[in-house]
Amino acid sequence: MNIPRLVVAAPSSGAGKTTVATGLIAALAARGLTVSPHKVGPDYIDPGYHALAAGRPGRNLDAYMCGPQRIAPLFLHGAAGADVAVVEGVMGLYDGAAGQGELASTAQISKILKAPVVLVVDASSQSRSVAALVHGFASWDPEVRLAGVVLNRVASDRHEELLREALEEGSGVPVLGSVRRTASVATPSRHLGLIPAVERTSEALHAVHDMGELIGRSVDLDALLALAATAPPLTAAPWDPAAEVSPVPGRPRIAVAGGAAFSFSYAENTELLTAAGAEVVTFDPLRDTELPEDTAALVIGGGFPELYVTELSENAQLRTAVARLAASGAPIAAECAGLLYLGRELDGKPMCGVLDTTARMTERLTLGYREAVALGDSPLAVAGTRVRGHEFHRTVCEPGSGEQPAWAWRAPTGPRTEGFVHGPVHASYLHLHWAGTPETAERLVRTAASPATP
Repeated sequence: MNIPRLVVAAPSSGAGKTTVATGLIAALAARGLTVSPHKVGPDYIDPGYHALAAGRPGRNLDAYMCGPQRIAPLFLHGAAGADVAVVEGVMGLYDGAAGQGELASTAQISKILKAPVVLVVDASSQSRSVAALVHGFASWDPEVRLAGVVLNRVASDRHEELLREALEEGSGVPVLGSVRRTASVATPSRHLGLIPAVERTSEALHAVHDMGELIGRSVDLDALLALAATAPPLTAAPWDPAAEVSPVPGRPRIAVAGGAAFSFSYAENTELLTAAGAEVVTFDPLRDTELPEDTAALVIGGGFPELYVTELSENAQLRTAVARLAASGAPIAAECAGLLYLGRELDGKPMCGVLDTTARMTERLTLGYREAVALGDSPLAVAGTRVRGHEFHRTVCEPGSGEQPAWAWRAPTGPRTEGFVHGPVHASYLHLHWAGTPETAERLVRTAASPATP
């Protein structure tokens, strides 16, 4: 199968690759093309902007959590029916999982996908040195095809002229665009990065439109499309969730939390639940006062409950319904934000009280990939199951684990246990991409179809 494609990368974080990638998606979509958006790594927020720009789900490509062997199949699954695919990188081009070489880096993904790379360079504080920078990135790994440069934050026509002259003389990599400094397309940030698109829908739509206008007039779209078309066919078969799990009889209804407070999810997780026989419905803990009727299991993913703690706490009727569901023996799977919601309190405000833990915001960022092992049986895993996940939060739970912790892993400071397995409840800070462990989805559906007696 051949999908024209390119990877948008940068020398480092903060160079503007999200603006360029999102704007490129929007500009190509405005031409009437069907664009498939993808993001390297575990990020949940950039794919939200990609989805607004493309009108279809933004997909993650994470070689650490899903395995390098699944990257091409997941890409082909997500890009089915698209005219072109745009893959936004993570951090710097060659940055990946700490201490594990190129694993989970943008460079690795570009090689797996055999995709040309466009490097977004922040040119705001340089001129001729840009050639040395680009030459270094182009020559570091000969298997990475660095095929073009987009100059970002260019100050003037004269500045652009100097940059182009240097690159033509010293890098051999063509300039495919030059983006002027502008604040009109800025996406606001806070303690964990960009503000998710779902939280600022009208503003986000305007920002995405402005990104599309800016990139549409600043880059050579025809040259980028021609470059994308040079990517050779991939021999992998598209990922198929139905081939990963066995359907469970009974079609249990699984409610998945959404809305502004719980906006972090991977599309493949829901697809696996559906393939395993579940009827998946969504609800918004900020707005809904009851769980969906006949809910047999609950999934509460990541997000920013700390920003909506008052509204979540004031929705006492739903908090009571969640606690009642847990007491009934129905399985609940909670990640990060979901863990905070299930505790007694968050920043002094009452939460669901399902777990005997209290959460609060801190100044410390906990961030990184984790390789974990399940310490006991739960609705998600049997004891001894090994998974790879990602941790990303500024909150802390006290205590941080229950009598039966969810996971154990080796942290930089030594062995660590984390999370809670409490009857039918599995709650942890660890984010999982279920395409890497599809048996997780099937086990949750099976548990929902045959819940434990409380």
